[in-house]
Amino acid sequence: MIPDITALYAAPLALLMVALSTHVTMLRAKTKVSLLDGGNPRLTERIRRHGNFVENVPMVLLLMLIAEMLGSSGAWLHAVGGILAAGRLIHIFGISYDKADAMPRIVGGGMTSLATLLAAGNILARVMAG
Repeated sequence: MIPDITALYAAPLALLMVALSTHVTMLRAKTKVSLLDGGNPRLTERIRRHGNFVENVPMVLLLMLIAEMLGSSGAWLHAVGGILAAGRLIHIFGISYDKADAMPRIVGGGMTSLATLLAAGNILARVMAG
């Protein structure tokens, strides 16, 4: 079985990860800050946008891959992948140095958590059902 649905979400999310990383690198070059954030709030924001992405997306994609290999339906996989992708895009606009309660951050983070819980729950249900 080829996990083509998971791959459909993994590829654009990988491109987004590269874009977020490049965004950090560009500001590092401009500010000449090699490590950490140099006390620059804008660099901190960019670092956390990228960091939060890489802290969450790989796990959900792995869970989607396992779910797909266990025979989860295409509709279910697209739903989880769509929630993940939308949540990650929304979250990017919510990371702000001085606004911890920004609505896009809360909504995007919530959608990412929902995708994670749905994927993990699906796998557990399938494995326990035999």
